[in-house]
Amino acid sequence: MFAQFKTLPQLFDFFSNEDVCMSYWEQVRWNGNVTCPHCGSENPYKTNRGYKCKNIECQKKFSSLVGSIFENTKIPLRTWFAAIYLCTNHKKGISSLQLSRDLGIHQKSAWFLLHRIRQTLMEIAPEALGGEGVVVETDTTIVGGKTKTMSKKKRSSFKGDRNAAMANKTAVSAYVERGGNIRFDVVDANENEPDLVRKHVDTGSVLMTDTANAYVAVGKEYAAHESVDHSKDEYVRGHAHTNTIEGAFSHFDRMVIGVYHNISRKHMQAYCNESAYRYNTRKTTQTNRFEDTVMKCSGVRLKYDALIAK
Repeated sequence: MFAQFKTLPQLFDFFSNEDVCMSYWEQVRWNGNVTCPHCGSENPYKTNRGYKCKNIECQKKFSSLVGSIFENTKIPLRTWFAAIYLCTNHKKGISSLQLSRDLGIHQKSAWFLLHRIRQTLMEIAPEALGGEGVVVETDTTIVGGKTKTMSKKKRSSFKGDRNAAMANKTAVSAYVERGGNIRFDVVDANENEPDLVRKHVDTGSVLMTDTANAYVAVGKEYAAHESVDHSKDEYVRGHAHTNTIEGAFSHFDRMVIGVYHNISRKHMQAYCNESAYRYNTRKTTQTNRFEDTVMKCSGVRLKYDALIAK
């Protein structure tokens, strides 16, 4: 069974009831070869409420939702599928408040649901971007409130103390192949830009940056390194530019400012993964993006206690 829809009303028509949703999910997860999520045994017994493992050492009962982001959910799969469609296809994402209104669920449930979806969009053991002759642009942006928009009292408390002024801000680095994929990485206190470049970009690549000092030494380790000096109003010099990464940051900033408004450092990487996924699937159809996301839902489970833990 393959999804055939281009709009949200068509999605609801396609997933007309929970039986249709469950059949679709089982086909996506197992493709007709039902497997016990506890021990991996195949061909379990069919029961009224799901399945029972034939393995004598296991014999556990389970449903197709066990071991997925849907496990123990009280929200109908039809609502889940609508949320996945909206989260992945809205160009700048969707807030939990808006999703709760659209789908008729509590805001807290919508927030948890969206974070479980973002968990599926995380890259597992990602390979370095670029390669021989591939141009990779990199830059860093600062996410957080601007000092000029703060109260006079708060601004004065930051005077002369750069660490205090940066306390509510988060540095996010990005790496993008021209015409290819992007990756965001939230910069931790013990990380530096050169090490992150080495981590995310293949040394056979052609590195494109601005003139920040952090890129000077590490650039010598790559096949080629070119930079543009924005302080002198230089933005393009032949094929040397960082316009691709600047455009990607523009979409990212509009997501933060226009939809989510304020993102804590703790959850920033999850929102970065969401933005990167939409960018990397920009050339696919809405239906294919939805199906690709659903295929990632198995083997991933985020518990609420872990999500809110300090």
